Amino acid sequence: MLNEKVAELLNIQVNKEFYSAYLYLDFSNYYIGQGLEGFGNWYKIQAQEERDHAMLFMQYLQNNGCKVTLEAIDKPDKELKEFADPLHAGYEHEQVVTGLIHTIYEAAHEVKDFRTMQFLDWFVKEQGEEEANAEGLIRKYELFGSDPRALYMLDSELGARVYSAPSLVL
Repeated sequence: MLNEKVAELLNIQVNKEFYSAYLYLDFSNYYIGQGLEGFGNWYKIQAQEERDHAMLFMQYLQNNGCKVTLEAIDKPDKELKEFADPLHAGYEHEQVVTGLIHTIYEAAHEVKDFRTMQFLDWFVKEQGEEEANAEGLIRKYELFGSDPRALYMLDSELGARVYSAPSLVL
């Protein structure tokens, strides 16, 4: 049985991951509305990944005999006026999620819950990748976004992204 505090933090994370998916769907809708289908595709796939992260946390809780409580998902509240707004908001959001994962890891470490720490190792690595990807999008946009042809090529590159389910074994 999981420590009560660790289980509570994991359960909160389920809902945070679903919020992340919701946020990225909002970003996708924004870009599609602006005619940047590739950017929209990139964030739609990002939303699928976040949904899968939520499902992994749920499964881990269930595998450990813990009840999962799904809460209401907050409406995304980011004001999106410029093409770069979702990129910056996404990067900031990934930094917040990294902090949440670290908080759970720290709580598991305090009670010597090595199984949960091992489970979280994948997410720690994943968050490093998520932050790097988000920061990379900002850099690319800053380099190419002001040139319509380059923006078209970047949008095409992002449109080629395909979904790949996580390979974490519970």
